[in-house]
Amino acid sequence: MSAEHPTSPQRPARCHVSIIIKAFNEEKNICAAIESSLAAAAEVGGEVILADSNSTDRTVELASRYPIRIVQLVHSHERCCGAGPQLGYQHSRGEYVYIMDGDMQMVRGFLPHALLFLAQHPEAAGVGGRLVELNGESLEYRERALRNAAHLAPGEVDRLDGGGLYRRRAVEEAGYLSDRNLHAYEEFDLAVRLRALGWKLWRIPVDSVTHYGHDAPPYQLLMRRWRARYVCGAGELVRAALGKPSQRLVLRLRELRIYAGVLLWWLVLASAPFWPLPVPARAASFGALAAAPFAVMAWRKRSLRRATYSVVSWCFNAAGMARGLFARRRPPREPIPSLVVHEPPQATETRRQHYA
Repeated sequence: MSAEHPTSPQRPARCHVSIIIKAFNEEKNICAAIESSLAAAAEVGGEVILADSNSTDRTVELASRYPIRIVQLVHSHERCCGAGPQLGYQHSRGEYVYIMDGDMQMVRGFLPHALLFLAQHPEAAGVGGRLVELNGESLEYRERALRNAAHLAPGEVDRLDGGGLYRRRAVEEAGYLSDRNLHAYEEFDLAVRLRALGWKLWRIPVDSVTHYGHDAPPYQLLMRRWRARYVCGAGELVRAALGKPSQRLVLRLRELRIYAGVLLWWLVLASAPFWPLPVPARAASFGALAAAPFAVMAWRKRSLRRATYSVVSWCFNAAGMARGLFARRRPPREPIPSLVVHEPPQATETRRQHYA
């Protein structure tokens, strides 16, 4: 195991497509993710890179059995959603780059369709396909599918959540693939930086990946996201965009309006005990204000269970947004310290020839 500078000129010449798998503790899924990626890369000519965020399980051990490049963060405290894709990108060679999670599997046939689409649409920076969600029992993933219906449908979209194939040339114009500071919204951040430059994003009606998300109880998942700072992503996104061409597009994000509304709701609730009303009237006002969002959402969703989860989830994310707004940032273009822990045989041989 040896350190390598991420922008080292020692890397071989570019290939056609780099498939980057970002993972942390995915020993149950990583073999299927890698095998499907190798099959997909073989269709078009390319490489597979595992960007590992210092897994503490057998993810790297299992991945080392395959002819792929494995790179790891040097510092575990830099682990976040934005660091993984950028880590893999630093070590990639492809003219095109595909990003996926370690609990996904590539669908054969997508990359040829995506490359053909990009060849026919030079204005497109990236293209995604259908994300086939296999976890239909999870309340979190059912609600997410309903919220994200617009940008998961075929056609021009404002982001490529769930993975996409990007032109390296477009990414280089945008400065970097993924903001290493973001604990969420890394795909949306890339999308707004590309769109601010005039690039377009599309989703085609072809299955691209299958996904089986973490099967945890919904409120336990919210607590996990708080501890991992995933809920800070919205605030970090706003902080990253301030004063930049992408700011206008970021501030249009629907979730920001919801979370800002939740913060306002909290302020009104906090002020209710000080209103110049009799105590019973103040108590009644406080109770009515506290119950109002739950009542409105129960009417909209026709389910008290779904309504309660939505409001509680908004509260977690609103608090996280406030936290993320004040988080310290590192320069996103600065290389992420990393280690190359495994190389495919052909890459090792190419490096030997490079030094001969």
